[in-house]
Amino acid sequence: MVSSTKIKSVDFYRKIPRDLTEASLSGAGLSIVAALTMVFLFGMELNNYLAVTTHTSVIVDKSSDGDFLRIDFNVSFPALSCEFASVDVSDVLGTNRLNITKTIIKIPIDSHLVATGEEFHSTPDLHEINHGDDEDHGNNTYSAIHLSAATFERFSHHYDPETDGRILLGSVDCTQETELCKRNDPRVHEHESYYGDRDTESLLKMVEGLLVPIKKDIHKLALDAKSDHSASRIKKAPVSGGCRVEGYLRAKKVPGEIVISAHSDAHSFDASKMNMSHFVTHLSFGNYISERLLTDMKRLLPYFGRNHDKLSGKWFVNQGQFAANVTIEHYLQIVKTEVVSRRYGQEHSLIEEHEYTAHSNVAHGYYYPAAKFHFELSPMQVLISENPKSFSHFITNVCAIIGGVFTVAGILDSIFQNTVRMVKKIELGKNI
Repeated sequence: MVSSTKIKSVDFYRKIPRDLTEASLSGAGLSIVAALTMVFLFGMELNNYLAVTTHTSVIVDKSSDGDFLRIDFNVSFPALSCEFASVDVSDVLGTNRLNITKTIIKIPIDSHLVATGEEFHSTPDLHEINHGDDEDHGNNTYSAIHLSAATFERFSHHYDPETDGRILLGSVDCTQETELCKRNDPRVHEHESYYGDRDTESLLKMVEGLLVPIKKDIHKLALDAKSDHSASRIKKAPVSGGCRVEGYLRAKKVPGEIVISAHSDAHSFDASKMNMSHFVTHLSFGNYISERLLTDMKRLLPYFGRNHDKLSGKWFVNQGQFAANVTIEHYLQIVKTEVVSRRYGQEHSLIEEHEYTAHSNVAHGYYYPAAKFHFELSPMQVLISENPKSFSHFITNVCAIIGGVFTVAGILDSIFQNTVRMVKKIELGKNI
């Protein structure tokens, strides 16, 4: 068995009896300075450990094939009526979706961009059309309009079958809407009353019969659009207020464009008098990053520029010598920026943003004026990697600070004491 004496022989920290040590005023002052130095250096090392170093690199975009890009926008047109405002999106792969309405909101505004009414619906409660914006690609669904005393007046005053070109199917429960049924004779319509079967096939056959003369008229207008007869059948679009178009789209990550223009099958437009001036409240690509999120994650603010919403708060007005037949075009080049963190040997994506540069142009053309937003994504992306320091490195530096300061303070104290002792010896030698 190993004795305690042999174990004590390997003691690195042998103690000197307290009676054999002597405290000095200079040693106390040096100890205080050393302690303060240790605390200061420890605080700096802790701050350096908590801070995250970053590395920025440019790599090929890691987005997988089939990913869609979300586009959020809010654009106001003081001279474009919500009745005719149409949002179209297309790309170089042949995708072409016209008059998207499912994810778009249209609000009437005046010339000062102040809302003058509630959300505009071109065909209220008529049907829901699937444009493929969501992952659920179900079948289109159609439903009849449920008429009541409150909604009947609105439809009867705003719906004109001669200009609308469609047949609206409505249903009234006369057991509940007795006053409506008494007040309005169902025989006031121009077509004959229907007494046939009420199944889907019979109703569709009846509606198709009503649409036959309308389709003939439309075909005739298309073949003879320049004739005086055609011009008299198509009504001139009325002059009305403006429209704020807002919402979002999902587009493939290939070059494409968003076109906002006037469209109507029942009206004609004078291109020389159309004004597509607009104010961009918001336009961004990718998942929208709110200011609140960036505030909560303040450490991410230095990584991003201020180009994720570059067109925000800007007017684009067609004026000057090309005031008529003017299309305003915006060319947007988009670059993806992603911040990742490496912890425990794994890479975690924290946040990603799409920034873009914008170049706008006013062009005179021969077609109907429009507002076009051409976008093109860069095949490269900016990757910002956060590299936290290891805890072992922090502990090593702390030990080095404590041991180094303690050792240096001991050396300085020894030098000071030896110097004082030597000076005293010299003074004693001189006196002798």
